[in-house]
Amino acid sequence: MAAVTDSESEVFEITDFTTASEWERFVSRVEEVLNEWKLTGNSTRMSPKKSNYSSGTWEENSQEINFVDFKFSITHYALVQEHENNTNTELEEAPFPFAMQELLCTNNDFPPRAHCLVRWYGIREFVVISPGANVEAIISESKCNLLLSSISISLVNIGCQVPIFVQIQQKWRRLYFGECQGQGVHTEFEMVHLRRVPSQYNHLSGLLDIFKSKTGYTIYPLPPINVAIRFTYILQDWQQHSWPLQPPGLQTRPSTLSTFPHDSASPVNSAPVSFHIALKSDFDNLLGGEVGVEEFGKLPFGACEETISELHLSTTWPDLTEGTVLDNDVYSDLDPLHAPHWSLRIKTVEHPQCLLGDLLTDFFKLLGRKETTEEILGRGSVEEEGKDTSDISSALSKLTEPTASVPMSKLSVSNMVHNARRHIKRHRVIDDCPLGADVLNCILQYLFPDAAVDKTENKTPQTNSFGKHAKNQNTDDLFIQLKSAPVQSLTHRLGLCMCLVNLYHGGLGAVAYLWQEFVLELRYRWENSYQMCGLQEAPDLRCCLLHQKLQMLNCCIKRKQARDSIHKNPERSNETAFQNIHQVTEVTAANSSSQITAVSPGKFLDSWSDSEEEFFECLSDQWDTESPCIRREKDGSKTRAEGRMHPCNNMTLLNSSDLLFIPVTQEPAPMTEDLLEEQSEILAKLGTSAEGAQLRARMQSACLLSDMESFKAANPGSILEDFVRWYSPRDFLEDIVNENGQTVLKGKLSPRMKIPGNIWVETWENAKAIPAHRQRRLFDDTKEAEKVLHYLEVQKPADLSRHLLPCIIHATILKLKEEEAFENIPTVKKNIQKATIQAGKLLQQFHLDDNNLEDCIDSLIAMEMIIAQFRSLKTKLGISEAENEDQREKLRLFLNSLLEEPEVVVIGAGQGKVGGIIHRLFHIAKETAILDKESEQRKEEEKNLTEGDSKIRDFPSPAGREILLRTCIPRPAPYSKALPQRLFCVLTREEFRLVGAFSSDTSFF
Repeated sequence: MAAVTDSESEVFEITDFTTASEWERFVSRVEEVLNEWKLTGNSTRMSPKKSNYSSGTWEENSQEINFVDFKFSITHYALVQEHENNTNTELEEAPFPFAMQELLCTNNDFPPRAHCLVRWYGIREFVVISPGANVEAIISESKCNLLLSSISISLVNIGCQVPIFVQIQQKWRRLYFGECQGQGVHTEFEMVHLRRVPSQYNHLSGLLDIFKSKTGYTIYPLPPINVAIRFTYILQDWQQHSWPLQPPGLQTRPSTLSTFPHDSASPVNSAPVSFHIALKSDFDNLLGGEVGVEEFGKLPFGACEETISELHLSTTWPDLTEGTVLDNDVYSDLDPLHAPHWSLRIKTVEHPQCLLGDLLTDFFKLLGRKETTEEILGRGSVEEEGKDTSDISSALSKLTEPTASVPMSKLSVSNMVHNARRHIKRHRVIDDCPLGADVLNCILQYLFPDAAVDKTENKTPQTNSFGKHAKNQNTDDLFIQLKSAPVQSLTHRLGLCMCLVNLYHGGLGAVAYLWQEFVLELRYRWENSYQMCGLQEAPDLRCCLLHQKLQMLNCCIKRKQARDSIHKNPERSNETAFQNIHQVTEVTAANSSSQITAVSPGKFLDSWSDSEEEFFECLSDQWDTESPCIRREKDGSKTRAEGRMHPCNNMTLLNSSDLLFIPVTQEPAPMTEDLLEEQSEILAKLGTSAEGAQLRARMQSACLLSDMESFKAANPGSILEDFVRWYSPRDFLEDIVNENGQTVLKGKLSPRMKIPGNIWVETWENAKAIPAHRQRRLFDDTKEAEKVLHYLEVQKPADLSRHLLPCIIHATILKLKEEEAFENIPTVKKNIQKATIQAGKLLQQFHLDDNNLEDCIDSLIAMEMIIAQFRSLKTKLGISEAENEDQREKLRLFLNSLLEEPEVVVIGAGQGKVGGIIHRLFHIAKETAILDKESEQRKEEEKNLTEGDSKIRDFPSPAGREILLRTCIPRPAPYSKALPQRLFCVLTREEFRLVGAFSSDTSFF
């Protein structure tokens, strides 16, 4: 036992050296990710089609892996294969990895839009391992070799034939090293990146020497080297060309555009000032009566600066061999005019200043302001308010003393607005006026075109000059879809004015001031019974809330106007006047004279005053004379029939042979959507109990009670069944029977009318025979008008902007449609449809989301920029100078392709029509550069390069040169398998890059 104890005490801790190290865990993690993406083996696939790399769909999957505490991001890029949807397509089986085969493929050289590795190597599937975000770059050579060894082991262990790259150095350098493993073959991907181009490698001959030395090009006969060359020329000088800008408010079509030279003396930097002058000119013309006021309502459109910054022309020689072209430091055969392929791309200015975009952006910023109108305009001093405050003790005498009547000649719109404005100015600083008097008067005249008409003799509503115009433009239901307001309505015009005032006439202060003057005008029109042009009668719930409020106010003015007309025409009957209030078209003069007996006009006016009297008591001896409209009851009493319109289809009462007359009823009170929502909330709070349901029914039966009282007054002796026959025919079940040889109509109420506690039965029993003109008003226009005016007065500029934003978006879409229709740009047309649908879904919500609104506005601004870019290109390429309509249409299609695609092929290259236009542009720029003294040195350098070749002189030195060399030779030994070799060279003024893919035979070396 002692021996056992001693042996146990001598046991030491054992270190397991078979435990995986951090490097082994990293390799295992890479293998795990590659297996998860199913990148093992060499899958079958189709050969890539021409331009498939730029037009196809690329998939991208990414995960994070760690090497100790160093984070890496591993990303898989792959082109989606088309054969997935076509089972009849034959797939290829490759003897070695597809990535090696793609090194020699010529179908997708120089793709315009692709990952840099796709452009350099021509591969369509690869994996990239790069340092994670906020992680230092891999600069150490030992770390680079460690990563390359890790991916090499991973590729061999799992049999992956997809190339893997490792990004090293700083990310802006785009340096990648990698490899691809196959069965008995191996490809290494290497790069060289320098800031300057070595002189010995500044041409094709020097680059061929590098390629031959790298590949060990020593076998005989020499295999051909395939060469593809691409030169890119950049045009940046637009001094000899003009960009179109439409002066706002003066011209209407792009065909009458003014053009300004784009140089230091151009009005680019002073576009807002020019617009202000143009707008001011509009106001002056308006005051002089030379130009119509509708000119003010046009949105500005166009770019204030050049939208095209550069024009890139790429000339390509796609399939050459080493001996067919000469390019060295002395001479070059590469003439861009003779290049077989030309392609063009444009580089646009990021966020150029555009008139419509500035208008939308500045107006949208108002949504974030918190100031009230009083805070913006300022409050008056206490001393000034005290001057207008009289002694309270004299209030009664002021009320009782007679007042002189105001001459009607002083009740014009301009006088009342001037007096109200002068009163308001007492309560703020007089000198601080954001808007000038001329501008303000012109805006008010545009908003209220009837303000200049003398209404002292006739207050009937003037003909709406915008009605027909609105109908012609509003052939669709765009304003319903956007929940805005009809075109040329008062709300629509107000939104346009607010935008222009905010952008060019003082910003927030001018908006608050104009809104205050607008509300003053509305109050004046309410007090003096002047209707507003550009508004329908009843609130339209399909429109924005502000438009509904203005419609409600206009409806109140019309009701008040109808009552006031009775004072001027007391000889008219009360029934006829009431019918005029409700515009009952069924009533004729014969019906009103023969069936309706007149009532004392004075008592009728008393009953329809602003008081809340519920009944009107008639004089006892007023109806002593019996007339056909007086019904004698069985007990000898007489019942007077009042408020009749006309018989209802020759129907008779069930209990008598008297005709059933349709009564004159009150119209239901119009409601805006906020009032409906408030009413719904009140009704919902009553709950679902029996008492709550009964109270809810009573609240909703006010209109029913009024109609029953009117029916009883028009049809004395009627019963509930008679009312139901007229009011709800479906609830009366008719039955015709023969009694004593006579056909008698009998019937009964529907089952739902016989439910105990039915509100109709209860309301009928409580209803009295009161004609509509004696009833309490269902719609108190005085109260509702004051509520609307108060609602408008307390609106902040931010609230006002939110109310008007649907109208602004509506006007913007119409403006874009108008401009696009003139230019015929399919991309813009499609984007307008998408933006309209997006805005329609967004604006239908009661509470608008600011982030979604901003996205919607950005999409509209982008369309303005596209149209401005199209017009700039159209001017520079000279579409208007085309010989015939066919050429003009081809040029238009070419411009549309430039805006839609990253790069467009020029048909006919330098010998085609478009090629000739592009050549002319470079030639003009060259001539301008020659005249520039600062370009003398550059001209001399180019002269040395061209060596007297006059054709090349029309083009500047290429801004970028890309040379692709390919061959298939055995490597590393002459008896090895022939494998693809590739070298891609990039030469610019700031960069020299060599991107090589060199394959080796690992079986026979």
